[in-house]
Amino acid sequence: MSIVVLGINHKSAPLDVIERVSISDDVLAKSLHGLVSRDHVRETVVLSTCNRTEVYVIAEKFHGAFADVRDFFCELSGLSVEELQPHFYSQHDDAAVSHLFEVASGLDSAVLGETEILGQVRDAWDKARTETTARTSLNMLFRHALEVGKRARTETSISRSTASVSHAAVEMATDILGTMSGRRVLVIGAGDMGAGIARALGSAGSQSVTVMNRSRERAQQLADSVGAVVSHIDELHDAIGNADVVLTCTGAGEAIISVEDVRLARERSNGSPLLIVDIAVPRDVQHEVGDLPGVTLRDLHDLRDWAQTGIDARQQEAEEVRRIVGEEVERFGQEVKARQAAPLVAELHERAETIRRTEVERFSSKLSGLSAEQRDAVEALSKAVVAKLLHSPSLQLKHSAGTPQGERIAAALRDLFDIE
Repeated sequence: MSIVVLGINHKSAPLDVIERVSISDDVLAKSLHGLVSRDHVRETVVLSTCNRTEVYVIAEKFHGAFADVRDFFCELSGLSVEELQPHFYSQHDDAAVSHLFEVASGLDSAVLGETEILGQVRDAWDKARTETTARTSLNMLFRHALEVGKRARTETSISRSTASVSHAAVEMATDILGTMSGRRVLVIGAGDMGAGIARALGSAGSQSVTVMNRSRERAQQLADSVGAVVSHIDELHDAIGNADVVLTCTGAGEAIISVEDVRLARERSNGSPLLIVDIAVPRDVQHEVGDLPGVTLRDLHDLRDWAQTGIDARQQEAEEVRRIVGEEVERFGQEVKARQAAPLVAELHERAETIRRTEVERFSSKLSGLSAEQRDAVEALSKAVVAKLLHSPSLQLKHSAGTPQGERIAAALRDLFDIE
């Protein structure tokens, strides 16, 4: 069995490639089942965020699984192997475990230490469990990854200051404008990212915040929670025209703001400067919008460059998190080895219990004169003796699992107890 991860992220590929391999929620289930139907994939979890799409699999052979997942990416994106190959990264076994733990800890994020990724890892795992494409091995791995992510944020200051992409987007806008005080802000998208933006705006001093979303009910809920107002998507031109800053983060899957939309909006406004920050993947705003007079357009690529200053400032915390990740990779390996020994330990105890019951039954006639209480005492005593005798070999087997010594102990126990 091998743990394999193959992915494309903000470090390995430009934004237009990341957009091509992004997987929306409505096709995620189909993608999961498509992956496990391939020859070399036994289990899978797909993690697709604004910064990455990664496929984790359990496979018998690394190369076969790599080819299966690579082909999946090509079919998903419509790009050839030659076009995608330069952007792939892959790891297996301990290196794959370490990579996931770093992702969950925020070490591999564009905004170092950001907290949103931990929930995204949990959501990806929950979806795979719901679709039964994550079973024993990946369940164990992702459960441990969430523990590592929580430990990293509890024991270090990695998530202090800017700790999410949505907060970073507001901070970058503030940095560009000098202040958000007195600014009229339009937030398009009322999902987790939109909610994060709206909360960040609450302490940034914006004059007014308008929330826009395809679902008016969801927009209203968010607006009520942060003291904003709601505008319907049909009022897009007016809303942009009345805004100084537009922050957009929908899951539309395609551009919802065109050059013509912004041009019309600008005609209805007084022509004051407009800043648009687009943190959606795929992008919500056509790239050419940034060429319009008086319009400044920033996207995730720009946000990553801006966030680098925070990364540099928190490198000491990052080193501490890497130490934690190293410890946890080792602990996970020990747990995997112990689990590998579990079937033999169970067989050993089952064999011993069979012998114990047989001997108690053989002496049943001699025990017939005992009271029920005394018979219970004999039963408890015999079970305790068996448990004591098996305790040491069971521990030795678990602790040495996966090593040559462990193989020798396992072989000896099978011979001594006649276990096939």
